[in-house]
Amino acid sequence: MNKKLTIYLLIFAFAHLSSLSIAQKTVVPAPLSQLQQQFVDLRFGMFIHFNIPTYMDQDWPDPDASPAIFNPTKLNCDQWAKAAKSANMSYGCLTTKHHSGFCIWDTKTTDYNVMNSPLKKDVVREFTDAFRKNGLKVMLYYSILDTHHRLRPNMITRKHIEMVKAQITELLSNYGEVSALIIDGWDAPWSRISYDDIPFEDIYKLVKSLQPNCVLMDLNGAKYPAEGLYYSDIKTYEMGAGQRVSKDGNNMPALACLPIQKAWFWKKAFPTEPVKDAAKLVNETLIPLNNVDCNFILNVAPNRDGLFDDNALAGLKEIGKLWHNEGALKKLPELDAPIISSNIAKKQPSSSSWADDSNIMDQANDDDFTTSWISNPTVDKPWYEIDFTSDRAFNTISIAEEKANITKYKLEYYENSTWKPLFDGENGKRVKINRFNRVYGSKVRIWVKKSDHQASIAEFGVYDEQR
Repeated sequence: MNKKLTIYLLIFAFAHLSSLSIAQKTVVPAPLSQLQQQFVDLRFGMFIHFNIPTYMDQDWPDPDASPAIFNPTKLNCDQWAKAAKSANMSYGCLTTKHHSGFCIWDTKTTDYNVMNSPLKKDVVREFTDAFRKNGLKVMLYYSILDTHHRLRPNMITRKHIEMVKAQITELLSNYGEVSALIIDGWDAPWSRISYDDIPFEDIYKLVKSLQPNCVLMDLNGAKYPAEGLYYSDIKTYEMGAGQRVSKDGNNMPALACLPIQKAWFWKKAFPTEPVKDAAKLVNETLIPLNNVDCNFILNVAPNRDGLFDDNALAGLKEIGKLWHNEGALKKLPELDAPIISSNIAKKQPSSSSWADDSNIMDQANDDDFTTSWISNPTVDKPWYEIDFTSDRAFNTISIAEEKANITKYKLEYYENSTWKPLFDGENGKRVKINRFNRVYGSKVRIWVKKSDHQASIAEFGVYDEQR
């Protein structure tokens, strides 16, 4: 952390309160269901990976690379916007900061930013102005993982959290309406930064206080069940990493991403390599995704001059000849609000009725949705229990199954040596969310009253949501 950031953090609270006051006066918050519908109705947009990696032929460059190498002498964001329009895209999303920590806006939080490069221009400003001028909506990408500032596993400090909040505050306060904030490098196997290390609920609440109608999504949501919204307003699928939305049964607002070139950031070989086939992108990706409520964002990487290569421009024009936005998609079903709080049941002591073979109780709160506690087939009334060892406050319970088979169940909590009821009824969803007024208890338990097969639970979550 440098002295500049320390000084800036002293005025961060005042700036946040001022921006909150402005947001409350000028913006009427829309229901999340409406924002989710608006997002999927956009159908198709442009991802733009442009940052220090552009100049190093690597997606993960040296985090201490000099800002002097960032020098797009012909930067033209209007070219980007017109290229997006040629493909009939409806929005653009720019990588404001990638994993190596270089900020391409005029930030006051760090010297590692574009104003200390030869360009000395705020690229986020250039981008937002150009895309709005061309009638396109604006979204921003931001990486939590930041290897330059040593914001990485086992090294996170309070100042790191303050930096994240300050940077997000700048991005959502100084560049007009931002339709979505796409966050990356968080709770992923390769980043190993948990939603507890950088508290997700605090960041989520900050985003909504600054721009109530900005949807927030985390690109690393693939570990969570497709039927539930965990730590994201929108389900996300990075297709290049093998993640796929179901083209049969998806009923969640979703985003899928893929680059038109062979990688996310520009490489020296890109001008002479073919881009992905336009017809295949339209007929095998874009249209099928839209048919299951999934917005498709196609990455196009600017070169070191700050321009799109000719082959990428030609590919986008060809897409525009083959595809047009036909308007609103079918209405989304009614959905539970996303889980955004820390799971206080994670890796706590647990007990259960007799399990089936090695599928024991620990596997239902190990933060791994690929393992499950499975009840032994001889047990008539299966139960599963979390023991906090002392009273904890909570107001939400989630039950995620590997396959939906529990249809009727009872929830109760243990307070003052007495089991007290929370829920007793039916819910056949694979991900069951139960919200209630805050209670205090040292244990929480589920009784399975009816299931189609052996009762099984992949993850049992308990949360104390800020409401």
